[in-house]
Amino acid sequence: MTERAEHEPPVVDNTRRIETSVVTDFSDRMSYGGYLDLPTLLSAQRPISRPVHHDELLFIIQHQTTELWLKLVLHELQTARDLLRADELAKALKCVARVKHIQKTLTEQWSVLATLTPTEYGQFRGVLGNASGFQSYQYRAVEFVLGNKNAKMLSVFESDAAATAILTEALEAPSLYDEFLRLLARAGYPIPSSVLERDVTLAWTFRPELVPVLASIYADTDEHWAAYETCEELVDLEDNFQLWRFRHLKTVERIIGNKTGTGGSSGASFLRRALELTFFPELYAVRTEIPG
Repeated sequence: MTERAEHEPPVVDNTRRIETSVVTDFSDRMSYGGYLDLPTLLSAQRPISRPVHHDELLFIIQHQTTELWLKLVLHELQTARDLLRADELAKALKCVARVKHIQKTLTEQWSVLATLTPTEYGQFRGVLGNASGFQSYQYRAVEFVLGNKNAKMLSVFESDAAATAILTEALEAPSLYDEFLRLLARAGYPIPSSVLERDVTLAWTFRPELVPVLASIYADTDEHWAAYETCEELVDLEDNFQLWRFRHLKTVERIIGNKTGTGGSSGASFLRRALELTFFPELYAVRTEIPG
């Protein structure tokens, strides 16, 4: 037998053995890929540039995963809204907490797209035609649920009956903020009737008569802890949404500068104006009224 050289490393089996209890026969069992319908999911990335540009796959996956997260955000916000209507505040806040984590993921995700250089994007941008994130009905539905409603936006989706139905429902339903304020009114807080009886199909606008009510909540947080905590959770939602918008803007500026958007918008300047929009303006205005 030949002896191993003095400095030769020992032979190591670097293969992890499959435990005998691990299921390997899926001929008549549910598998991971079957449960997730991976054949459908992984076949949905279809670059159309010819020849196919290497970076188009990144662009598609970035936007598809965003839409998947938006689907979950919409699911959680609608559930939170319904729970507020049922006076289930603690359960509603659990949904909001989940949304906040999703928002952080969505914001960080822009850093992946930002690896796409102007030259790389320019080589396949033309195949997008008029396709644009502006046309995301799920994003628009999320804004509607949070109170930033615009009935004119439905015209963008006239050719998509399913999207129109989702947006119409979100337009006509009270927003998350509406339901929170109604919950406060049922709990005995003096929410003005002008707030409770407003037309919920319209975008929320600043209501100065609401600020004193919120100021009383912030003046004694121990007494009004549940309401106070919810106010701060809503501020978190808005802060996260604004951070997402800002990272979107900076990514667009990095990749296409001040070019017009594929959907016909002015591009970066259009996104910059969106930073001025707010969902819960009274929750920011009340900070000016807090002593200290």
